[in-house]
Amino acid sequence: MKFLLVLHNNPTVIDALSAEDQKRLMDGHAAFIAATQESGELVVTQALADPSQTAVARLRDGVPAVTDGPFAETKEFLGGYYLLDVADRDRAVELARQVPDASIEGLRVEVRPVMFEAGLEM
Repeated sequence: MKFLLVLHNNPTVIDALSAEDQKRLMDGHAAFIAATQESGELVVTQALADPSQTAVARLRDGVPAVTDGPFAETKEFLGGYYLLDVADRDRAVELARQVPDASIEGLRVEVRPVMFEAGLEM
């Protein structure tokens, strides 16, 4: 079963971490990647750019519009994700607890089952 671990970031929280804690966060992601690659459960992971680099496309009454910046005014944003192929939801949740963001107040890891997939070549 495939699950998406969605990383919800908050730059205020991350900026408040000490340099040592920020390094621990990055090292924790590297360890998580290595472990899930070793177990064969990691399909792909990607980090996303800061929302300030976002473009939002809309089509209203047949008129296209593109605006720069994030769609919603919020402190929290989608920072990246891990796509995992695991035995079941319990395993996905177990792995989500190991993502370093899960241990930092103000950050979170959302576990969502994948319902449909297209375009991945394995």
